[in-house]
Parts: sequence; structure tokens; C-alpha cells
Amino acid sequence: MIGTSLVETTSLMQSLLSLVLVIAAIFVLAWLLRRVQNLRPRTAGAMRVHSGISVGQRERVLWIEAGGQHLLIGVAPGRVNTLHVFDTAPDVTCAEPTLMSSPTPPNFGDLLKKALGRSE
Repeated sequence: MIGTSLVETTSLMQSLLSLVLVIAAIFVLAWLLRRVQNLRPRTAGAMRVHSGISVGQRERVLWIEAGGQHLLIGVAPGRVNTLHVFDTAPDVTCAEPTLMSSPTPPNFGDLLKKALGRSE
């Protein structure tokens, strides 16, 4: 009886040790992979993405720099179109704040009154 208990305990300890080793190996490999990916340059040669905005579920507009030129491109599944080629780098400062960039959203009640043509 004591012999089977010792065998079961040893077997359980081997299983737990194996599990701990596998989990440790996963963490070590994840750490190594992260380190290797950080060694690669973030830019692909002379190409750089400055900014982008989603305009649909799978469509984006990107501002990229390629070979010293600044381009505005549209990207959709299976298509990439040049929308505009800038002569100089575009100015990214916004002259007039927009509704999306305002720190506090407008009051819904005020917007509804304005839309219905009622003002108090």
C-alpha cells in the first residue's frame, strides 16, 4: 500500500514538473520572439506610414512617405489607389477644431433642439 502511494506521488510530481517546464519554455520562446522582432527595422527601406484612418470596415486612407514623396493612398481589399501626391510634406496642424477633436462632446438635447429648429 505504501509502495503504490509512493509511485502515485512520484508520478504526480513528474507530471507537475513536466507541466512547469513546458510553461516555462513557452514564456522563454515568447520572450525570445519579442526580442528578435524588435531587432528588425520598423521601416521598409525608404517607405514610412505617417498616419492612417479607417473609412469603412475594410477600407483605409493612409499618408505615406516613399522615396522622399508624400502620398495619400486608399487601401481596400485587393486594391491600392493613389489619391493625391503632395509637392511638399503636408502640415498636420489643424486650423479649426472639429467636432471629433473637441474635448467635451456637445449636449444631445442641444443638438436635438437645433435639429428640430427650436431654440430657447
